[in-house]
Amino acid sequence: MLGDLPAVDIHRHLDGNIRPETIWTLAAKHNIALPARSLEALLPLCQIQDKTADLLAFLARLDYGISVLADVDACYQIAYENMQDAQQEGLDYVELRFSPYYMAQTHQLNIADVVAATVQGCADGERDFGVKHNLIGILSRTFGTEACTQELNGLLAHKAHITALDLAGDELGFPAPLFVNHFKQARDAGWQITVHAGEADGPQSIWNAIELLGANRIGHGVAAREDEQLMAYLAEHHIGIESCPTSNYQTATVVDTPNHPMKQFLEAGIEVTLNTDDPGISAITLADEYTVARDVIKLSDEQLKQVQINGVNQAFLSAADKQSLFARAAQR
Repeated sequence: MLGDLPAVDIHRHLDGNIRPETIWTLAAKHNIALPARSLEALLPLCQIQDKTADLLAFLARLDYGISVLADVDACYQIAYENMQDAQQEGLDYVELRFSPYYMAQTHQLNIADVVAATVQGCADGERDFGVKHNLIGILSRTFGTEACTQELNGLLAHKAHITALDLAGDELGFPAPLFVNHFKQARDAGWQITVHAGEADGPQSIWNAIELLGANRIGHGVAAREDEQLMAYLAEHHIGIESCPTSNYQTATVVDTPNHPMKQFLEAGIEVTLNTDDPGISAITLADEYTVARDVIKLSDEQLKQVQINGVNQAFLSAADKQSLFARAAQR
């Protein structure tokens, strides 16, 4: 990353970035059994060592961290630690997305209370660590439309503190048409829209995210490379693709990282950004992703610079806030 440009991560799952040490200590605090007798033995269970069979196998790794969220204080703690992690990585701005239904599920917490604790943890973290943030609520499609209605209601209870809505989880099993009404409510609330699409399904999933749900950005979007008309549309309408190469390899979305479509998207004029996805599960930082982009995908220095600029341009921020990020970075 270039130090005179802002370092931003706009596709980062808060509930996919729970420190293994925190999982271990919360489990001990709440007498929750883990399938490991030490922190060292826990690491290969909650972090990916190479890759998994598919997206759902990858997502199962998140369950260990979620299993220890026994109360809203634990939710506050992981939100606060996410902001500390962002500061330690040298980020200037981070968009943290989270699924309150998923976080609440194991211990039957109140969804709106989980949202409130997450909001407060991130706000206190911004105050203490000096990293600007915004929150993106997730509807976890894997649990079905009724669960997503509950999740949306919990997020709407704190709508002033949420910037955007996302749809994540089992893309193949629960496609976008099931969630049209949910996303209409989100747009009516004044939220931006980003949708996981083209990760476990084809280009039509991306079209649906845009045309049915109103997506301003696409999470992963790997399958867009199969549709030249779609790539042209994304470029023309400034709909960014949130790329996460390490995650794409680990979920087997991309089997050959040197041929990741980031370069193809950039050459097509698409505003591609580079992000960590679930850094706690993948055991990576944003700097690691830039190393992959440079050394494995072989992006040029100019392309890497453009990706970094795209991160700010695609951020769910006002024009004034974006200019402020650029100005502060330039003064370093």
